[in-house]
Order: sequence, then C-alpha cells, then structure tokens
Amino acid sequence: MIGKFVTASVLMLLTIVLGAQAFAQTTPSDQPPASPPAAAQPSSPPQTTAPQQTPSDQEPAEETSSSRRKKIHDYKNWSYNVGAGANVDSGTTRTYVRGGGVDATAGVARNASKYFGLRGDFIFADLPLRDSSLRLAQATGASSYFFGVTLDPIINVPVTKLWGGYILFGPGFYHRSGSLDSSTAVPGSSCNGFFTWWGSCPNVSIPLSGSFVNSSQNDFGYNFGGGITRKMPSGVEIYAEYRFTHGSNSGITTDVRPITLGVRW
Repeated sequence: MIGKFVTASVLMLLTIVLGAQAFAQTTPSDQPPASPPAAAQPSSPPQTTAPQQTPSDQEPAEETSSSRRKKIHDYKNWSYNVGAGANVDSGTTRTYVRGGGVDATAGVARNASKYFGLRGDFIFADLPLRDSSLRLAQATGASSYFFGVTLDPIINVPVTKLWGGYILFGPGFYHRSGSLDSSTAVPGSSCNGFFTWWGSCPNVSIPLSGSFVNSSQNDFGYNFGGGITRKMPSGVEIYAEYRFTHGSNSGITTDVRPITLGVRW
C-alpha cells in the first residue's frame, strides 16, 4: 500500500515538474509576437549614362532678336518722283522751236544706298514751233511733241538733314513727232532747213505724197542733269531739276532741256 502511494506521489511530482517547464517555454498570450525580420532591401539597379547627343541631334540654337530684326538703314529702297515745268531748247531744235513749252516727268529709283541708285524716267515736252518755222513750212499752225525714256545712275549728296542734291547721267531713247495743220508747200520742191529737221524729207525734195505734213522720228542719245531737294516735315521732298537731253538719228538732232519742279517720296 505504501509502495503504491510512493509510486503515485513520484508520478505526480514528475507531472508537475514537466508541466511547469512546458508552461515556462510557452509565450505569454498578452505579449505581441516578435516582428519578423525586415526583408532585405533590393539593391538599386546600376545607373546608366544617357547617350551623348551629337550636334545633329541637338535643336538649333534660338536666333537672337537682333539677327531676326531687319537691318535698319537711313534710306528708302524705292523712291518715286513726279514733276512739271518748262523746257529750254538748244542746238538745231532751238532754231525751229521756241522755248517755254511745258514738260512733265515721272520716275522711279532703286537705291543701293543713301548715296547711289538707279533711276528711270519718262519725259514729255511740248515743242511749239516758232513763227519763222511755220513760214518755212508754209503752214498756219502745227503741234510738235517730245517723248523720252531715260535710265540713269543717280548720285545723292546729302548736305543737311533738310537740304540735299543729286546728279544723274545716262542713256536715253527719244521720240519726236508733230503735225502741220496744213501746208501750201509744193510737193517735189527742194527741202529747206525746216523740213530737213522736221524729218519728212528723206531726199533733197519734199515728198510727192504730201506726207511731209506729219513727222515722226526716233532718236538714241544721252542725258545728264541734277537737282536740289528740300525735305518737308511729312518726309516728302520737293525738288528742282535741270536736265539736258540729246538725241540723234541720221544727222538730225533733238535737244531739249527740261526745267522741272516736283516732289519725290
């Protein structure tokens, strides 16, 4: 009996000891579980160097405003002129034409700088015949005109901000025409000086056809002249111009000297 009691006591004691050890090894319920170990951070990928752009891949540099801005100059690329006045004849023309006939001019110039340019003009001049010429023509009246086209280099000479001048010279093409009201000259008679200058006497005698009452002649020649300019507050210039024109064809000459007042802009 005592042996069974001892044996039971030993078994109970072992049970208590083993239970206490198991209880000590278990985690208390009121404590939070240990945090898991931090995951290993992924290593950063190796940095790659961006490919260097070649000059052809780069965008063109922005132009500066000064390069885009048009170059400012103190002259006009194009200028225009119109004027009117009277002509003074010279040479053989003066013998048969009285001075004071009206003239008119219109032109345009292409300027390379404030000093140099190229100017083209159309010129008209009335060539009224003298009374002595009408007597030689045996006519009661007549009309006579001059047309010219010139192309001249022009040299501008600024003097002050308001005053200036210019000279021009170059070739010209001229056309002179006229008509007698009537004529009592006898066809076939010898030509006098007027009919020779008139241009209707191809030989030594007046044409039998009666066409001598009309005249038409084309001349090639030259011209030169100059002018004075005055700039107005509006920017328009007033000019006074004198020009000498000379044309010739088969020894027959036409000389006109227009004096013109006008404006250019």
